[in-house]
Amino acid sequence: MSYRTHPDRILDHIDRERNRDLDDPGAPTVRQASARELGTEKPDPSSTQHERLTRIFNLIDTSYTKTAQSADLRRIAARFRGIGDLAEHRARGDVTISVQYLDAQRNDDVAMAPFEVRPDALEEAKEATGTSRADVNALKVLREHLREGVMAAYAKLEPRLRAAIRDRADLGHVSVQITVDLRAAG
Repeated sequence: MSYRTHPDRILDHIDRERNRDLDDPGAPTVRQASARELGTEKPDPSSTQHERLTRIFNLIDTSYTKTAQSADLRRIAARFRGIGDLAEHRARGDVTISVQYLDAQRNDDVAMAPFEVRPDALEEAKEATGTSRADVNALKVLREHLREGVMAAYAKLEPRLRAAIRDRADLGHVSVQITVDLRAAG
């Protein structure tokens, strides 16, 4: 039986790599991937509420794209590649959107959406991608949860964004940060 098809060897290799990560105290454990987008183009003071909300949504969209393409998200997927190998292994995480109004005295608007990665989602990703590479399948699942989490967090955040627009807090520089955090479920 080859190395690729021998399940005990594959699990031993995963365990060795996890232990190597735990034994190296100098190497930080990657649990989060985030991206930040800064909107420096100030909107026209006579612009409509919809145009100003669209500006913030475009910043969220750009930040989401950067997060989905980040190297840290790939590292997280590689770290949790063993999820599909063990039936009881799961991961929990959350997606956070933070909107900062840099030229206004308004507090940051933050919204969070939790999610859970289950082995059956990885099996569905395996069928969709046509590959058995667990890191590729985990990356696909993480990106799906990131997209759903951003939309869920935006739905929670939208009333506060509209209030900030009414307070004219968005007429200066605006910064948007999207963070995805993933941790093993006990």
